[in-house]
Amino acid sequence: MPDHNAVALEFLLTRRSRPAKTLVQPAPDRAAIAVMLQAGARSPDHKILEPWRFIVLQDASLARVAGQVEARAIALDKPQAEVEKSRNSFANAPASIAVIASPTPHETVPEVEQILSAGAVCLAVLNAALASGWGANWVSGWMAFDKPLLAQALDLQAHEFVAGFIHIGTQSIIPADRKRPDIDALTDWIEV
Repeated sequence: MPDHNAVALEFLLTRRSRPAKTLVQPAPDRAAIAVMLQAGARSPDHKILEPWRFIVLQDASLARVAGQVEARAIALDKPQAEVEKSRNSFANAPASIAVIASPTPHETVPEVEQILSAGAVCLAVLNAALASGWGANWVSGWMAFDKPLLAQALDLQAHEFVAGFIHIGTQSIIPADRKRPDIDALTDWIEV
């Protein structure tokens, strides 16, 4: 019988993201964020390519990015409600970790596998934040893929994009659990 980690399993079965708009100060400090990044870096990574990296946004950098997001949303003629929501995603975030997908050409590791690794990093960072007692949420939106914005705000290269912004702070409320998938409806068991 394999070793059973009941605490870890219970966490995974009951974990719940905290809506980004409910996160408040204080934010985790640099040492706490470093632990989250270490957890993220333990994600599956075929051939150890490290097809991802991190940009930690705090304090003035969040205000700067919020302004750049707002300006770009206006330039793209987004509806006012979307302009405000996009801006506030950064302006109101206590801290944010941008997980940058940075795939590189490789003979045996296709780009899609590298992108999936970046997604795994997002979930690992999110779960590490939640397991550490912080409120956290993984968001993306148009801002994660807009090349001109990403080049200006985060100095990303043309082949890079944001796999996820992990907003982290103190949870101001604990939301009710949401409807979960019907596992039986989504699962086929093949035994022969």
